[in-house]
Amino acid sequence: MKKYALCIGINNYPGTENDLAGCVNDANDWSAALTSRGFTVKQLLEKKATGKAMREAIGAVVTGAKSGDLVVVQYSGHGSFVPDLDGDEPDGTDECLCPYDISKNGPLTDDELFDLYSARATGVRVVMISDSCHSGTVARFAPISTPASTAGDAAPRRLVRFLPPATFLSRTELAKLGISRAMRRSNPPGRYAALLLAGCQDTEYSYDAYFQGRPNGAFSFVALRALAKLAASATYSAWYKAIRAALPSQQYPQTPNLFGTRSMKVWKVLG
Repeated sequence: MKKYALCIGINNYPGTENDLAGCVNDANDWSAALTSRGFTVKQLLEKKATGKAMREAIGAVVTGAKSGDLVVVQYSGHGSFVPDLDGDEPDGTDECLCPYDISKNGPLTDDELFDLYSARATGVRVVMISDSCHSGTVARFAPISTPASTAGDAAPRRLVRFLPPATFLSRTELAKLGISRAMRRSNPPGRYAALLLAGCQDTEYSYDAYFQGRPNGAFSFVALRALAKLAASATYSAWYKAIRAALPSQQYPQTPNLFGTRSMKVWKVLG
């Protein structure tokens, strides 16, 4: 068995005025943790993480794996949503990741990710770790009101990892949000191309946080700290339980999630 990982971190979003601070640190921290566990790791950071590069790199790492191999795709950056075009989402929107060049070339949608992960060979396990926001409506985007992680006039800004659709969609596309409605359920039972460990619920934010003066995603920081304390035989369900012991918190009211089949959730963590 071989283990491969792709770690993506984007702080800077040209043309959006919505830059972040901790995403590159997240990607570097995940890379170090995965390398120590025997993964061959590739990174896409900042301007190298264009939509084209992300699609090509995810496709290459997934299709390059053979039966019995493990693939981890880690993403830290903005999340958002776009109008659903194929009727598979109950709220009429598709969740998406935001590449570096989103303002010019658009997002990477969950439908595209499903297709990319579905190209895996039989027997290949795929795990996605996402530290980003996937809000349900624009109305849920609001200023942070929870206590700051550090005190004083010079305390670092805390940000949410959600990019408002108005930042990158045309007026025509924006007008479609909240109007279309799906005719069938999204993600019917069994339609899991990858196990997904996510930083928050669909209606919440993932926070760009600071710990001991260093920017990180709150979810990434907590997940990696929990990972370091796990037993060697621990499952993803056990890892998730350890993460939930720390999140949500008063400072970071985000509730991580674990999406996948029952059999996926009892896979051995990163092994």
